[in-house]
Amino acid sequence: MAGNSRRRGAIRKSGTKKGQVSGSGGERRKGLEGKGPTPRAEDRYGHPAQRKAKAAAARTEKKRTAAKKAADGPEVIAGRNPVVESLRAGVPATALYVALNVDADDRVKEAVQVAADKGISILEVPRDELDRRTGGAMHQGLGLQVPPFQYEHPDDLLTMARDSGEPPLLVALDGVTDPRNLGAVIRSAAAFGAHGVLLPSRRSAGMTAVAWRTSAGTAAKLPVAMATNLTRQLVSWASEGLMIAGLDADGSADIDSMNVATDPLVIVVGSEGRGLSRLVRDTCDVTVSIPMAAGVESLNASVAAAVLLSEVARRRRIAGRV
Repeated sequence: MAGNSRRRGAIRKSGTKKGQVSGSGGERRKGLEGKGPTPRAEDRYGHPAQRKAKAAAARTEKKRTAAKKAADGPEVIAGRNPVVESLRAGVPATALYVALNVDADDRVKEAVQVAADKGISILEVPRDELDRRTGGAMHQGLGLQVPPFQYEHPDDLLTMARDSGEPPLLVALDGVTDPRNLGAVIRSAAAFGAHGVLLPSRRSAGMTAVAWRTSAGTAAKLPVAMATNLTRQLVSWASEGLMIAGLDADGSADIDSMNVATDPLVIVVGSEGRGLSRLVRDTCDVTVSIPMAAGVESLNASVAAAVLLSEVARRRRIAGRV
């Protein structure tokens, strides 16, 4: 009968050594409940997959720390060919790092000889130390330390261009954030007779070791300036009589009909993804496109700049012979 405390099993028999019977407090019921999905192997404490994931994360953090230290310290150009080319071009270097027990081929010997002739300190360091100084770049046992880049003033850039005795030809970059593209544009600008390169101070790559490497040292010969406001600087140059030509996939003219090539000229190259910004495009006197085969959407910013600079140089050579 319900509520009858004398029913069989309701209470312990008198005289037992055990005390009062206590309930489980619902623990048995909780023990029957599911505990959710099984955690991933990487999240299980002590699992081999977790130890492997932790080791990989530690390696990544070590590389990130090394890259940050390299970024906070002096710039170091890495690689045998870039180091030799930079030394030949007269890049202002403060030290040449050579890895211990490096395979001394002709490039290593030339780098050491040129550095010695120029009075540049030559330091032998362990390979892991060179890894740290170059931020984990492929250095091949050689690294060239360079001081922070000294940018020219935009007004001085135009003055130097006019002093050359030729119609000024300048290149401005609008939001090019890849230092490899920057270095390649500088190299092309020097190859096709440009007088200087202009960078905006914001949302743009700067002259880092990667840009030095890609430019093959030509940044030591070609002046590079930095503008606080790119649009304002272009307007200022336009008031000085320069034509502003923007390189744009949807340009109003193509390079075959580029009649301003022999005039004092500024070529503006847009970013790798979005091209020219609206304000810069509105500042341009003309926008120029490069004809391409069907199915090809666009060219890399540095390649497109090289194509346009080559066409400008060709037209100027023809005009000079007339």
